[in-house]
Amino acid sequence: MESLVRYAPLLASGALVTVALAVLALVLATLLGALGAAGRLGGGRIGGAVVAGYTTVVRGIPDLVMLLLVYFGGQRLVNTVAAGLGFGATDLSPFLAGVLALGFIYGAYLTETFRGAYLTIPRGQLDAGRALGLHRLAILWTIAVPQLLRFALPGYANVWQVLVKSTALVSVIGLQDVVGIANDAGKSAHQPFVFFAAVLGVYLLITWASTTVFERLERYHARGTLHAR
Repeated sequence: MESLVRYAPLLASGALVTVALAVLALVLATLLGALGAAGRLGGGRIGGAVVAGYTTVVRGIPDLVMLLLVYFGGQRLVNTVAAGLGFGATDLSPFLAGVLALGFIYGAYLTETFRGAYLTIPRGQLDAGRALGLHRLAILWTIAVPQLLRFALPGYANVWQVLVKSTALVSVIGLQDVVGIANDAGKSAHQPFVFFAAVLGVYLLITWASTTVFERLERYHARGTLHAR
């Protein structure tokens, strides 16, 4: 326990790295998911096929394999581009590789989440907006987006929870997140169980806080729907 207290500041900094990694990866995944859903719904035959290929392939590859591909393949790509521009060798940081890999992976899942949420919106409401003379952007912003948020939130919350757990994989490529620091500290103190038990507590705390936030968001966006039934 004394060793755990001594390493507590380092573990806390590692936990912040984990949260930052997860949040930035979720931002990227949300952007890719929104673009992917738009491609599936309105991108035509070619756009829909490209997005379908993206979601099918990415969801079939283990997260660790994708992370290693992005890290080592991205490193070669960065060095090739840097050499072409006359610069020296440049390192791709484990943090950036983690953000790119996790964002790319979970963008595929959010593509289907957003697409499914959009398809849940009653078609009659969109048709009514067109009948009232609203242009496409107005229909999207005033009718589709509010309901899309409500329908997508449960799936979005699930993707976030899985993404958070997947951040533990990034320690494999040398990121000093909470898992990487706990692994090093556990070896130094010869108490791996104690340190990984602390990591378990950190992830449970993040999960609990996330669940609380998303449940409140779901209740907020469901206001009025129960009374309308």
